[in-house]
Amino acid sequence: MSDKIKIFTISDHPLSPSGVGTQTKYMIEGMLKTGKYQFVSFGGAIKHPTHEAQRTEQWGDDWIIWPVDGYGNQDMVRAMIQQQRPDILWFMTDPRFYDWLWAIENEIRCHVPMVYYHVWDNYPYPSFNTPFYNSNDHVACISKLTHDIVQTVAPNTDSSYIPHAVDGDIFKPYDDEQVVRWRKEKGLDDKFVIFWNSRNARRKQSGSLIWWFKAFLDKVGSENATLIMHTDTKDVHGQDLEAIINELGLTNGEVMFSRQKVESKDLAVMYNMADVTCCISDAEGFGLSTLESLSSGTPIIVTMTGGLQDQVTDGEQFFGIGLEPVSKAIIGSQQVPFIYEDRINEEQFVGALSQIYEMTREERTALGAKGRAWSQKQFNFDDYAQRWDDLFTSIVEKSGSWGDRKNYSSYEVKVF
Repeated sequence: MSDKIKIFTISDHPLSPSGVGTQTKYMIEGMLKTGKYQFVSFGGAIKHPTHEAQRTEQWGDDWIIWPVDGYGNQDMVRAMIQQQRPDILWFMTDPRFYDWLWAIENEIRCHVPMVYYHVWDNYPYPSFNTPFYNSNDHVACISKLTHDIVQTVAPNTDSSYIPHAVDGDIFKPYDDEQVVRWRKEKGLDDKFVIFWNSRNARRKQSGSLIWWFKAFLDKVGSENATLIMHTDTKDVHGQDLEAIINELGLTNGEVMFSRQKVESKDLAVMYNMADVTCCISDAEGFGLSTLESLSSGTPIIVTMTGGLQDQVTDGEQFFGIGLEPVSKAIIGSQQVPFIYEDRINEEQFVGALSQIYEMTREERTALGAKGRAWSQKQFNFDDYAQRWDDLFTSIVEKSGSWGDRKNYSSYEVKVF
């Protein structure tokens, strides 16, 4: 029997390109490098060609991935826990996807502690999530905002702040000669290049981005700037971006699309070709693309919402431009009764683009270098892995598992 700590994870497939999948992969690989851990994973949220167990060449039996539809179900979790006998159950993404899992909290926690890596976008304080937070042994939070929320609505639940990490060896600045060559190959030459890397979803404001970019072009001239969007042009949760472009008359290459999934090293090239990366979401749990941009030495323009606030400034200086919301809207659903959307407007965004546009290349490079230094100080791999290692070690010591389970009392049914 192995003396390694075994962790059962549930999240987006850790080999998928989503932010949740990427951070799951980063966490797992960071732990595996210590030699102290084994992982079995439910890889969800994508369509799978097969549901057979997967192994990576590097990690072999120390990391087994089971592709699942959605994020699995109660019976699958029960079976995996009994079969694998993990020491910890770790799971990640928005809480509305896990109400089915918390419904069997007592069945799980009588054997193993539950650790939730929490993604939450915004205020008001979601008191409706309190029972979910209280159903965990620990809640780790991706942003300072999320941590504040958990501490406020579930003060008796252990929690911590563990921000996302970025691979600074991949997302890094390239030398000027390479960047000039790449830009020339794409016909960008001396143009001002704006990059947007996100899902075409309504809250990401992909349509507004194009509309406001058109207003920026009217100001500086259509021959002087290009918007590159790494996204699908059509999404059931977003807009028909090609239709918007045609409606606005942007048919001469002012907007370029990168639709295919690409390797991280190719994304790093796109960040390097850009003069600025934008994320103007109404709500954003963290925003991995802007962190990758900072690490690549490219300044950012962001809405001051969610985890974007933790990236664009260290509290004293900014590594781009943070736009304060000028209005808020409350939205909701059957699962999420209410949440704020933080909204900026055209004037703010065009003004921010103009401010970066009017900088010299040397000034943008200097700003990018400061952002790179900040990203490597605050969001580096080593600290990310150490935070998780410290947390898992403390939970095993404090909570135990199976026959050594501590600090958890399951419900008892007494017969009189």
